[in-house]
Amino acid sequence: MKIKLFVLGLLTGFTAIMASCQSDGVKRTEGLAPNAQQVTAEEVIQTSMYTYVRVADGEKDYWVAINKAEVELDKTYYWSAGAEMRNFTSKELNRTFPSIMFVSDFTDQPITTVVAAPPQQMPAGETMAGKPQAPQQEGIKVEKAKGGLTIAEVFAKKTSLDGKSIRVRAQVVKFAPMIMNRNWVHLQDGTKDGSNFDLTVTTQDIIKVGEVVTFEGIVGLNKDFGAGYFYEVILENGKLVQE
Repeated sequence: MKIKLFVLGLLTGFTAIMASCQSDGVKRTEGLAPNAQQVTAEEVIQTSMYTYVRVADGEKDYWVAINKAEVELDKTYYWSAGAEMRNFTSKELNRTFPSIMFVSDFTDQPITTVVAAPPQQMPAGETMAGKPQAPQQEGIKVEKAKGGLTIAEVFAKKTSLDGKSIRVRAQVVKFAPMIMNRNWVHLQDGTKDGSNFDLTVTTQDIIKVGEVVTFEGIVGLNKDFGAGYFYEVILENGKLVQE
């Protein structure tokens, strides 16, 4: 009788341990890309343009921000590309998040291929040195917009253009959606000033790589957005212009 009770006690204890492990952890889907994160949606807040989701990965929970989308509670989601922002304030929610990940590929489908490593958060007080240019594309030759500037002219005249609204017509060579609450567009027109041939524009507009577009925006110098995003010259709050 004592042996039976002992065995029963072992089985009960083992069951309790297994239940605890299952509740504390999330079984990772097989075949996921090494940088893919698997999470469960615990809380969802919708705003006019974005969706804020508190997610859990079995070890911790945290907030992510994505382009506005339908997200179901208790459902499994995946992401791999994002950037952390600390003490981020949402004006629409009137709320400050001590830490939040701005994610560009939040999906309910398992991510099995590494597309790009997520941007890394820089230590406090540090920025990424250099100029975050996209690789120079060969064969691009775009005519300057009427009343606008070439990319070479923007860099050559940057000091006098600081804070001013300008117009640039160029080809999209890179598009990174919804990082830090905005889209990031890299433009090239075939001109360059020294080693500067790539102009970054921040915008809410959605465009495709390869398109020739015209943007109007405000020139900013030596802009440090944190999370490794430092720009010597950038065109902010860009808006597409129909010519």
